[in-house]
Amino acid sequence: MKAFITGATGFVGSHLADRLIDNGFEVYCLKRKTSSLKWLEGKKVNYVDGDLFSNDVLENTIKDMDYVFHIAGVVKSKTVEGFEKGNNLATKNIIEITYKVNPGIKKFIYISSLASCGPNPDEKPIDENYIPKPITTYGITKRKSEEEVLKYKDKLNVVILRPPAIFGPRDPEILVYFKTFSKGLNSVIGFKEKYLSLIYVEDLVTGILLAATKEFPSGEIFFICSDKPYNWNDIGSVTAKILGRKAIKLRVPHSIVFTVGGIAQFFSIFSSKAATLNIEKCRDITRERWVCSNKKAKEILGFNEKYTLEESFKKTIDWYKQSNWL
Repeated sequence: MKAFITGATGFVGSHLADRLIDNGFEVYCLKRKTSSLKWLEGKKVNYVDGDLFSNDVLENTIKDMDYVFHIAGVVKSKTVEGFEKGNNLATKNIIEITYKVNPGIKKFIYISSLASCGPNPDEKPIDENYIPKPITTYGITKRKSEEEVLKYKDKLNVVILRPPAIFGPRDPEILVYFKTFSKGLNSVIGFKEKYLSLIYVEDLVTGILLAATKEFPSGEIFFICSDKPYNWNDIGSVTAKILGRKAIKLRVPHSIVFTVGGIAQFFSIFSSKAATLNIEKCRDITRERWVCSNKKAKEILGFNEKYTLEESFKKTIDWYKQSNWL
């Protein structure tokens, strides 16, 4: 079986490449000139030089594939156009090319995000019947990307997966939390308890492969997420146990979060890189619930979390230590 991965040089994509190789797939990875290959070096992969708009290269590659896993996207951009191009237009291009050169492909798998739906309007977990209401440009363009994929559900065998916050080895995002905690500080946003669904990267990859290989109607959408939501007390308790130390909980008012985000966004004007924290990100992280349900994934895909939060945090922290990241 041949599988083509966009975003294979990144966090999630490299873990998927590893699993596909282990399962005997012939793996093709899209690689830009600026891509770091540190997670793929020495592994049995075929590099495809180009980007999401290198149409000749994409056509020549996709025409021979059994599966396309479209993971690449833009999570940070200084402009709306950057998000639009990296998410919506790129997905539109990939799905159009797939239909043009390989309409009989076994499956086109698009990795979207819970952000495409927006936060919970109430205490009920969001499921696949929820009408999306994204609140950030990232979420809006991921939702537009989903719509581009769904246009082909009667022409191609397509599936969309919506993971929530993803963590695990090779992820630089949650590392910041563990680093701060290890120094004795547990920063928590706001004074009301916040809840979120999570997914360990290895469990996510299991969900991706199930979605690729199970038989079900084209155009289905699945949340691949933890069985239950977690609040920051849960996360802090598990982190303290694994690191073997306690941390002082510091609650940061929303007003301060937005102030810092505004300042960071302003100074990013003078930088070539987009700010990690900006006003939209502040709007995102100050919401009370980002919680989804994996009931459908369990029923149709047979998805089950393999790792508890404590087990997955320990595997992640151990990797950070072994890699001298922590």
